Amino acid sequence: MTPTAPVITDFAQLDLSQRYTYADYLSWKFTDLVELIRGRVLRKMAGPARAHQRCSMNFSRLIDSYLLGKACQVFAAPFDVRLLRSTGNSDDQVRTVVQPDLCVICEPAKLDERGCLGAPNWIIEIVSRGTVIHDTRTKFDLYAENGVAEYWIVYPGEQSITVFTLQGGEYQAVGEYYEPGLVPSHTLPELQLEWAAVFVGV
Repeated sequence: MTPTAPVITDFAQLDLSQRYTYADYLSWKFTDLVELIRGRVLRKMAGPARAHQRCSMNFSRLIDSYLLGKACQVFAAPFDVRLLRSTGNSDDQVRTVVQPDLCVICEPAKLDERGCLGAPNWIIEIVSRGTVIHDTRTKFDLYAENGVAEYWIVYPGEQSITVFTLQGGEYQAVGEYYEPGLVPSHTLPELQLEWAAVFVGV
């Protein structure tokens, strides 16, 4: 008889040297926010700072109001995005699960009751003190590999936005915004966000 695997009720029970799947992720019974990057567990930090949260809410409000009645939808973390490069799409095959700060999905077939299965069209990550390397290197490469067409990296402290689009399989910077003016979306060409509205209250 095969022994039953122990129920994971605390993050400390995980073996961080091991690789896990989305099926494992779903079985965990703790409340810590974690991500899986190619099977490796990454623990999310404590709740975001006020400036990060304010910025996220501003983005959500601006994008969601534009998308009302349209096919695309915007989602804010926590929201599981399962990335499928080099894997199948069953729970025991998926090895990457991320929680972008915001993502826009324009293909309804990718959405299910558990989140998004496949690459969103547009992802926005808002950098916190402890996530700089994760957002600018790890996720930068991961999102490009998985075909996320547009990636924004936002720095609340500097009140700046760098916009990248996927060109030939690699991200190219197509704009840096750090003063009042319009910030255009490439995924939604008619949408231009006012820089001041993104950072109001930050």
